[in-house]
Amino acid sequence: MSRELLPDELRAVARWGAAFVRARVGAAEKERHTVVIRRQLDGGYGENQMFEAARAYLATKIDPRALRRLSLARSRCIDADGRSSWTTLLCLEPGDSSTPPPTCSMASSSGGRPWRPAAATTARGAARAVTAVTAPRASSSPSPSSSASTPSTPTQRSSATSPSSWPRRERALRIFMNEERSWHGFNHHHPATFDTIAMEPDLKKSIVDDLDRFLKRRDYYRRIGKAWKRGYLLHGPPGTGKSSLVAAMANYLRFNLYDLDLSQVRVNAALQRLLISMPNKSILVIEDIDCCFDAKPREDHKITTAALDQPEDFDFSDDGGGAPRGAGDLQQKNVTLSGLLNFIDGLWSTSGEERVIVFTTNYKERLDPALLRPGRMDVHVYMGYCGWDAFKTLAHNYFLVGDHPLFPEVRELLAGVEATPAEVSEMLLRSEDVDVALRGLTELLRERTRRRARQEAAIENEVVAEKGNAA
Repeated sequence: MSRELLPDELRAVARWGAAFVRARVGAAEKERHTVVIRRQLDGGYGENQMFEAARAYLATKIDPRALRRLSLARSRCIDADGRSSWTTLLCLEPGDSSTPPPTCSMASSSGGRPWRPAAATTARGAARAVTAVTAPRASSSPSPSSSASTPSTPTQRSSATSPSSWPRRERALRIFMNEERSWHGFNHHHPATFDTIAMEPDLKKSIVDDLDRFLKRRDYYRRIGKAWKRGYLLHGPPGTGKSSLVAAMANYLRFNLYDLDLSQVRVNAALQRLLISMPNKSILVIEDIDCCFDAKPREDHKITTAALDQPEDFDFSDDGGGAPRGAGDLQQKNVTLSGLLNFIDGLWSTSGEERVIVFTTNYKERLDPALLRPGRMDVHVYMGYCGWDAFKTLAHNYFLVGDHPLFPEVRELLAGVEATPAEVSEMLLRSEDVDVALRGLTELLRERTRRRARQEAAIENEVVAEKGNAA
């Protein structure tokens, strides 16, 4: 009868009011539970993906008019197609509370009790409070539908998402950096894609095909008994686009980046905790891997227990080589190459799935042979100097041109000299006028051609002089 006489909105208000009264009158008689969704897990080792999912779901469940204080924030999101959009967020300040509105389906399950954000500090003290756990908390009577609230609740701009759609929700990519034993993430806005990166077309296509094949081979990896991961070693001279290729891979796969700085890791155990805390669908990047460990084989770096127990006293004065003395010994004493290799293809390699591991180096010949062994780095990609096809990509990126009267000369000059894509890009950036920029580039290439001719002539004269002296 009540359904026929009373509107749905009025019945919802009545139910909310009754639940509110029952919660206040019978609060002492009922057992209450607190559901906490933390931002980080395991003392800061890993990100709790449920935290972001709760924020997205509860964005439409809290009435902003019920907030006593509003914290206004504005952020930029990068869509899958590379376009950016801005989102305005209304946040719930720590210490404030918000009661679900009567029309909210979660109001009855929470008994009308307020949701409060709780900021927890760690044993490290106030210095870690800013980056420590921040937990959305919900206090309610036992109910299968009890949910958590969020300390930073976007309104209006966010859309409700079902649990099944959380893993596939489009969001800005993130890049994480390690600090001691935990990861700290930031939004990743690098615009590099495989369409804009300056590479040879055949090499670019082979990398894209390899990534596509890797994504489709989950059952295949399980059948052959191998971890579902893929390793890439990017090597070549500085300025050839190795970092841009990593960013393009992340944008193509929609995987978050984890940039590992081994100088921040003290022991192998901490390294293992960092690596196993990485979620699936992620890219591990170690840049300049040749600088992380000495070039000598691992057998030459065995350190006794007595040496490890000695106090660390290093001389960080400049010895003229550009690297502090003792830095290599410090890294070898605390983090070993064996600890890293154990994660790549050892017992710890199966701690996650669908991961991509990328090492970059400017000097492949300096790497430990253990890193180059088959099965460690599956694909070796040489990032060479700027060729004709790479130059055409850069010219189109900067000036949206596919042809120009100076192109034939540039093509001829590039075939005879070595110029990195970074150097070519620098010349193209000097002017927005395509004619001026290309003239500057051709002048640079001509000068390098003349310099190379002088060097070759000098070498030839030395050879002739040595033959004359021998005669």
